[in-house]
Amino acid sequence: MATSVYDFSVINLKGQAVNLSEYKGKVLLVVNTASKCGLTPQYEGLEKLYKEKNTQGFEILGFPCNQFAGQEPGDSGDISEFCQLNYGVSFPMFEKVKVNGDDAHSLFKYLRTEARGLLGTEKIKWNFTKFLIGPDGTVLKRYAPTDKPAKIAKDIEKLLA
Repeated sequence: MATSVYDFSVINLKGQAVNLSEYKGKVLLVVNTASKCGLTPQYEGLEKLYKEKNTQGFEILGFPCNQFAGQEPGDSGDISEFCQLNYGVSFPMFEKVKVNGDDAHSLFKYLRTEARGLLGTEKIKWNFTKFLIGPDGTVLKRYAPTDKPAKIAKDIEKLLA
């Protein structure tokens, strides 16, 4: 039974396993992303937030997901190229995952139960749902897909202080 996000391993876009314990002591924002979504321009705000706060102990972990209207159809190479060319994404991106259902990635099953959505629902509503993780690996808050990265900055700054 997982006790923090540090109990999970994920695969990056280069196909390498990454144990999330590598991020111990950092404030994390875990985001399910998509390249062909109306919210895709949030990559710009996420990258800005990352560049401003990364040296202070903040990381964004992006997880492409194709479960919402097929808005992330590409493979790892396509996703990496899109993010880099269009938004200059420099924060870590990982392999495409499922975030809902029985075959959802175990990390997202954990995140959904630790920080429920509106009216206590576990299900992730759409692309760009964000989860704020404290430096101890505890899931602190879930943000709606429409919550812009700049709005989350204050919560991140409190944790970094």
